[in-house]
Amino acid sequence: MEALLLGTGSADGWPTPFCRCDSCVAMLREGILRTPTSVLVDRRIWIDPGPEAPRQALRAGADLVDVDTVLISHAHTDHLDPAFLLHRSWVSDQPLTVYGPAPAIELCRDWLAPDQTSVRLVEVTAGNAFEAGRHRVRVVRAAHEALGEAVLYRLDAADGSLLYACDTGPWADGALAQIGAERLDLVLMEQTFGERTDLAGERHHGLRTFEEAVVALRATGAVDDRTRVVAVHLSHHNPPDVEARLAMLGFETGRDGQVIEV
Repeated sequence: MEALLLGTGSADGWPTPFCRCDSCVAMLREGILRTPTSVLVDRRIWIDPGPEAPRQALRAGADLVDVDTVLISHAHTDHLDPAFLLHRSWVSDQPLTVYGPAPAIELCRDWLAPDQTSVRLVEVTAGNAFEAGRHRVRVVRAAHEALGEAVLYRLDAADGSLLYACDTGPWADGALAQIGAERLDLVLMEQTFGERTDLAGERHHGLRTFEEAVVALRATGAVDDRTRVVAVHLSHHNPPDVEARLAMLGFETGRDGQVIEV
């Protein structure tokens, strides 16, 4: 299983172009630019089709031609830019299935021609499970109300498994049971606010709750010493040395364009 990280930043990216804080200046000086978080799995499943992801795929030397499944976590604009459906329709009528909670799917409808037949929109809710080609997908409850329901996704295939946990705060009721105890090869989990506990609240992770969430996954058996845990949805509220700090805890920090093989 391959995960191409198209974007690894928060809604405004990191650095944000409207800021000159130490964190933004450091990232700009080092040339590390993170755009809104989006992931391409096995070049066929696209998770969170945000506004900058299509160009990020091209910058990474990939394209979205073979994508036949889209998974949307929630309706916030950094995770869903439904205009991709229109742009795709100009060049392709290959079958595509788009899954997401009801508010996200409703936003997609206006971007499809009334007579189109190639794109199927499917509403999902936490606790659902379905097959997407060779992948088994489980829908997990997120602690992140966002214009309605927000969800996370677990993907399993014969050659790997991953959990996409973005956006969410500390595990919602029932989330760990929906993730299950089967071992994960890769966890992509948001870590938006660093040490800013005043901002993280119950809807996003900071460094402390990120670590606590991984500990909870270890307790179920879903994470072990071979699981790669990668922080995404990073913002300028993180300290410039966040990569080193997470590495000391045994975690990785995702970068745009990174390819992870599991």
